[in-house]
Amino acid sequence: MSNKKEEREELHKIIWKIANELRGSVDGWDFKQYVLGLLFYRFISENIEHYVNENQRKAGICNFEYRNITDEEALMGKQQILEEKGFFILPSELFCNIRKNADQNENLNVTISNVFNSIEVSARGTASENDVKGLFDDFTIDNKLGNTVDERNQKLVKMLNAIGDLKLGDYQDNNIDLFGDAYEFLMTMYASSAGKSGGEFFTPQEVGELLARIVIMDKTSVNKVYDPACGSGGLLLKFAKILGKENVKQGFFGQEINLTTYNLARINMFLHNINYNNFNIARGDTLIHPQHWDDEPFDAIVSNPPYSIHWAGKENPLLINDERFSPAGVLAPSSKADLAFTMHMLSWLSSKGTAAIVEFPGVLYRGGAEQKIRKYMIDNNFIDTVIQLPPDLFFGTTIATCILVLKKNKTDNDILFVDASTEFVRNTNKNKLSDENINNIINLLKERKEVENKSYLATYEEVKENDYNISVNSYLKTNLNEKKIDIKEVNKRLAEIVPRQEQLRKELEEIIRELEVDYHE
Repeated sequence: MSNKKEEREELHKIIWKIANELRGSVDGWDFKQYVLGLLFYRFISENIEHYVNENQRKAGICNFEYRNITDEEALMGKQQILEEKGFFILPSELFCNIRKNADQNENLNVTISNVFNSIEVSARGTASENDVKGLFDDFTIDNKLGNTVDERNQKLVKMLNAIGDLKLGDYQDNNIDLFGDAYEFLMTMYASSAGKSGGEFFTPQEVGELLARIVIMDKTSVNKVYDPACGSGGLLLKFAKILGKENVKQGFFGQEINLTTYNLARINMFLHNINYNNFNIARGDTLIHPQHWDDEPFDAIVSNPPYSIHWAGKENPLLINDERFSPAGVLAPSSKADLAFTMHMLSWLSSKGTAAIVEFPGVLYRGGAEQKIRKYMIDNNFIDTVIQLPPDLFFGTTIATCILVLKKNKTDNDILFVDASTEFVRNTNKNKLSDENINNIINLLKERKEVENKSYLATYEEVKENDYNISVNSYLKTNLNEKKIDIKEVNKRLAEIVPRQEQLRKELEEIIRELEVDYHE
């Protein structure tokens, strides 16, 4: 186990070094697309090599190496490779062969662009076309990489070599989770440096772990998992990590509105060795144009949808009759789509499934349309648990969010409230959930009873009397006494407060704006 941990730490160190050395004039956020594009290119090259080599060796050709045969010979097996893998790469266009002569190739930028184009074209007209189309769109070799062709090519050679040297395990050893891990580390790195824009597509690993474990509990398999705002796909892939991808029986389903992020999610699936026929990531606005009508309902739903974004709401007269939203008799406010996402997920949740959703805290207590939607969910006994998370867990915001757990097969009509606001460790400039923190929260959910200062089981009548307010601190008062004070930690936190004041002030202004909109609605 420690060997694995050391390998991972070593890998992270090298990736950090590559990023810092090569970044230079290229902004980290833009730089991401080059590193991820080449990492993906290396992965699919090795993926195809391994597949063909294995088949040939099973057929008795012991020393067969796909990288050494001619393109003409390779084309004879193209159809079979396409059916199995969903894409095709000629031996001359494999990562290892392009890298070999890269420093002598004056047209390296054109060569790489052509290779990426060929890979995409190979899938046209096949079952995998939609999974492969546009995967390399963000890999544009332009002025961001350097002002002259020569400068750009030098950077490309450096990147090819750096990514080629990454010790990602021999594909034959099935040690391929390191590819996925390299990707996740890059995403974390870029999300934290990109602040707000990073947080929009990436949920911290530990939060993803908690969401998946809430949905899985004691199950050893699920039929299929769904995330209607899937970002780069990390929440979906947590199920593959925890259960093993073969135990997500019918695959991974997600929808994402942002083009770049949608491409990242599909790349992420491939990098975790999820085959094209086992995932379905769609692009579009889930609230207005949901893409998985034929696949719902889902037993497992996890999501961290965008907080308080605008949506069509009552401006679109068709939405009140949409079967996802109509049961509540009212639409989420136009200025706050949070509960529209929640109603969408509730609608697509199977009768035996569980949904775990990260929510902006206001949706738990605000009045108006949001209160009516909560009333619908509570009267129909769909809300299982509400968890108060610690502040400062997410990139781009310090706000303390919550998790809403929905079920359609509850055996009681109580709601469990869990105060997990102190369940965190702080070893970077963000709070994190440790394994122990996650286990503590999961145990409270399993026991489903009152634990002083930690959890409270409220009856339906109590919640109704409380005007359908389901914010955790309405039922559990946070215990501020008996806390040991660590002076070093206090000083460290004080040093962090000043740069955060400006951000907090902006967030406060945003909340006041929301309240004003509420008041006028």
